[in-house]
Amino acid sequence: MVSSDSRRRVTIRQTLLRAFLLIGLAPAILLAILDFVHADAAMETAIEYDLSAQASAVASDINKIIFERLENAATWSTLDVMQDLQVRDVDRRLSNFLAKLKAGYGGVYRDLYALDLQHRVIGSSNPADFGRQLDSFELWRHLTLAGAQMSLARPSRDGQSVSLTIRTPIKSQFDGHALGDLQLVFNWAQIDGILDAAGGGKRIVALVDDQGQILAASRTVREAGLLAGSALAGWHLPSQPGGAFKHPGPPFGESDVVAGLGRAEGFSGFGGLGLSTLVIEPKGDALAPARHMAQVSLALLAGLALTTLAAAGLVSRAIARPIVALTEFTRGFKHGQTRIIDPPAAAGEVGELGEAFVHLMQDIEQSQGKLVVASKLAAVGEMAAVIAHEVRTPLGILRSSAQILRREAAISKEGRELMAFIESETERLNGLVSAMLDSARPRALRKVVADVNLQARQCSGMLNAQMEKRGISVSHQLDAADPFIECDVERITQVLLNLLLNAIQILPQGGHIRVSTHDDDEQLFIEISDSGPGIPLEERARIFEAFFFRREEGVGLGLAIVQQIVTAHGGEIAVGESELGGARFSIRLPREARMEAHQ
Repeated sequence: MVSSDSRRRVTIRQTLLRAFLLIGLAPAILLAILDFVHADAAMETAIEYDLSAQASAVASDINKIIFERLENAATWSTLDVMQDLQVRDVDRRLSNFLAKLKAGYGGVYRDLYALDLQHRVIGSSNPADFGRQLDSFELWRHLTLAGAQMSLARPSRDGQSVSLTIRTPIKSQFDGHALGDLQLVFNWAQIDGILDAAGGGKRIVALVDDQGQILAASRTVREAGLLAGSALAGWHLPSQPGGAFKHPGPPFGESDVVAGLGRAEGFSGFGGLGLSTLVIEPKGDALAPARHMAQVSLALLAGLALTTLAAAGLVSRAIARPIVALTEFTRGFKHGQTRIIDPPAAAGEVGELGEAFVHLMQDIEQSQGKLVVASKLAAVGEMAAVIAHEVRTPLGILRSSAQILRREAAISKEGRELMAFIESETERLNGLVSAMLDSARPRALRKVVADVNLQARQCSGMLNAQMEKRGISVSHQLDAADPFIECDVERITQVLLNLLLNAIQILPQGGHIRVSTHDDDEQLFIEISDSGPGIPLEERARIFEAFFFRREEGVGLGLAIVQQIVTAHGGEIAVGESELGGARFSIRLPREARMEAHQ
């Protein structure tokens, strides 16, 4: 009988254990499989997008450089000094000009030539080339830019020297007939430098023409000697740029590769030379992060299985124990009834079951206690979120400590720079926290009668050091006859400082800011204008929205807080075009009640 009871107890635990493992592990395994499949696909998509985006960016950089060189040729060919071709540059004025251009561009051009109609060198940045015949010009591309006809020779490599030759006609300013050609020999190694910078790790970057011939490539390709011939003639490049594709490795290796294709869009009348940029990465290296993530996920799944097994064993044991105990109690009670008993014996058996239920209720109460503790911990977490603004205290300590350390004589120059970084970054974080708190919980206004003209001058004085550092000037046109209004001085000061700081940060070196005021009997007007780039018309409707910003380092709260303060004063703020050429912020503030002393 004992052996049979033992088998029953083991059977109950096994049943519960299997149920818990099925419920706990089956969804986890299914989710892990789905995660592996989707993560691999998502990672591959992200890699393809990254390669495509980088290819487009590199193509745009290269297109811009080529456009600048073509624009130089178009501009220089029309200069007055080019007319010296008619007198064969007898005073070498044209040659001196070309030499200065070459030196001024610091290695951008290898040589600059002015050729007569027989392609003889009349003017040159290199005096030794004077009179040289330059007939060897293999036409590769022909285009028109800014009204000038351009002829380009295919980029050629002579040992370590790589160049792109550009020719454009020089015409007489009197009758328009051709005098000769201006020939620019562009240092193509700059394109190689762009591709070297874009490549990194296992990535290869190549510039190819529509025939699949590599015109330039990152260092690994050049060192492998793959620039000669049509190395990619066997590749079927997508007809549309801006995408990614897979291809067998050769000629870049044995393993398959993933490649992004980019081609820059035309701009300023220049449609490009029909070149494409490829960013290539071995598929195995590209998907290495996904494989690593899969290994981590498998390890986590194994840990979850072991944890679930241990937890299921404990839970099944805990659940089976009272059942076994009740069975044993019932069996023992049954064996104890071999003698004749009174009817209360039945009541005694019910009493034993009642005690079991009491114990069950005690377990429920313990579980409820655990839930109460969990609820209290959640409340503590909410309180911790509420006091997040206390981060300003340690930020202030860090900033003060950095300021004190900067005064130490033993600190090195690099140390002082690091202290300056700490000081500026803590100040920026403190400003961000303050801005977010101001935006979330604006305080009530503390109004007093104040002189707005005086506030405007004081705010400009506070920022004088920053303006001098950037070469920015400020002027005041304070025409308000009665500048006294009832306002919160601290908040209006914050409005003026925010607008002035915005102007300082957006203005270039040598910019100008004008602060002006005027008034009538009921209200006072403040205008802050600058000579900066201004604000596009389509952005003016959103410029005062929270978290809308135009500068990368901005957070989009400054102007939202400015509008909040002005509105709290019963006023209005608007943005428009400045007479100085930039933006103009116009503020209208009502006078409200004024003290007699200022009437």
